[in-house]
Formats: sequence, C-alpha cells, structure tokens
Amino acid sequence: MPFIDSVTLEVADPAAATAFYDTTFGLGDELRVRGSDARTDGFRGFTLSLTVSQPANADSLFEAALAAGATALKPAAKSFWGYGGVLRAPDGTIWKIATSAKKDSGPASREVDELVLLLGVSDVGASKRFYVEHGLAVAKSFGPMYVQFDTPSSPVKLGLYRHKALAKDAGVSPDGTGSHRLVIGGDAGAFTDPDGFVWEGSPALETRLSGSPLNHAAVD
Repeated sequence: MPFIDSVTLEVADPAAATAFYDTTFGLGDELRVRGSDARTDGFRGFTLSLTVSQPANADSLFEAALAAGATALKPAAKSFWGYGGVLRAPDGTIWKIATSAKKDSGPASREVDELVLLLGVSDVGASKRFYVEHGLAVAKSFGPMYVQFDTPSSPVKLGLYRHKALAKDAGVSPDGTGSHRLVIGGDAGAFTDPDGFVWEGSPALETRLSGSPLNHAAVD
C-alpha cells in the first residue's frame, strides 16, 4: 500500500515559512517547504488539517499561529461535530485545527494526533478511481462528496473533497488560478493527478522543518 511520508509547500520565502511552522505547529519531516515563484491566486484547492485530542490543544495551536502572523478564516468554536477553526498561514496555506471532543480531558498542549491533507477535486469519483489505480485503498467513501484513503502507517493522511465544498468548509471563495504550490511525497511514484496535484517519489531540494514528530508535544 502506498506510503505518504510528506507534503511540501512551495513558498515565496522558505526561511519565513520555516520559522512560522517551527514555532507554531512544530511538525517534523512530514511537513517541508521549498522556494517557488510560481503564480498562484485565490484558493489553491487543498487544505491541511491538524487533528488534536481536545479543545484546549486546538486553542493552543490556533493562538500560537495567530500570534505568529496567521489570519483567522473561521475562529475556533464549538460545532455539532466537535471544536475547531480555520486559519491562513502567512505563506497562504489554509489550515484547519480541530477535535471531535467537546470537552477538555487534561492540560492544554500543542500535541498533534494527525496531519491530514484534503484535496479539492472537480470529480470525486474520477479522482477516486485514479488513485485506486495508483495503488491507494479506500477506507471510507461518501458518494460524490468525500473519500478517505486507507493509509494507517503514513504520517500524512489523505482525503478527497469536492472543490467547492472544501472551499466552503475553509470559509473562502472556490475561485483560484495558477499553481497549487503543493507537492505530495511518498512511494506511489511521480505523477500528476487529474486536478493538477503533483506527487514526487522523493521530495528534493526542500527546506526541512525542525521540531518534534507527530504524537509528541511540539512546545511545552
């Protein structure tokens, strides 16, 4: 089964992006950055999510990101599914920080349970078939709306969402042009999917971010 070991964000200022992510989310090699001046405008067609165990952890990460220069798209709040919010990092990447828990069970920390990449696609069924043909197995599928792939051992989880629905969930307009500014790394091979998302066999020339790996507290 294909293994997704990283996502690489292509940014205008790698040093600034590294500093932001290192001091806020503290992720390890599963999140990387590298320089790019590729044209991009509006919604880039994907979001990254940090899932955590309790609302206090979501607040801690959210507040740290805002203090470091991120912009809130949806302030952290309770909902019927749990608790969380959406923000845009200074490099333009949209992040959702969320938990299914509605109450805290311990002291706040910046411990992250999962890093999830959601790709906004024009045809969920066609993209699902494409990825299955490239070796990915489907864990959950909800008709033409959403697909979650079975990647239990991967540090990066992957799902597909309808493009407009993903933009609505993020609180932004679905309009966008130019580069996704995203490269997915793993052992599935090098290819480009039907919506223009690029996969590399082994990410290269990136700036690797320092910090603790997932399932460890990034900042005490």
